[in-house]
Amino acid sequence: MNNLCTFLTTFLTIFFAELGDKTQLAVLSLSIHTKSPFIVFIGSSIALSLLSFIGAYLGTFLLKFFPRGVIEKIAGFIFILAGIFMFLKKE
Repeated sequence: MNNLCTFLTTFLTIFFAELGDKTQLAVLSLSIHTKSPFIVFIGSSIALSLLSFIGAYLGTFLLKFFPRGVIEKIAGFIFILAGIFMFLKKE
């Protein structure tokens, strides 16, 4: 039951976080441009899976050297910086 809960929490968090995200818009644009939605789907799925794999195992690796709270604070700081850069970005 714990694994199912972890799976559902992860799935729903990532699913809703990615809705309307740059990645989804890039996939939409590539599908329109190439007229190959299935190939774009396969390529983007592999890329996102690989990045998720790296993130999951990197997080486990970092826990061996840093407390969880420190990792969460660093991640939060990176998100804040990214938001500031996006806000200040000139179009």
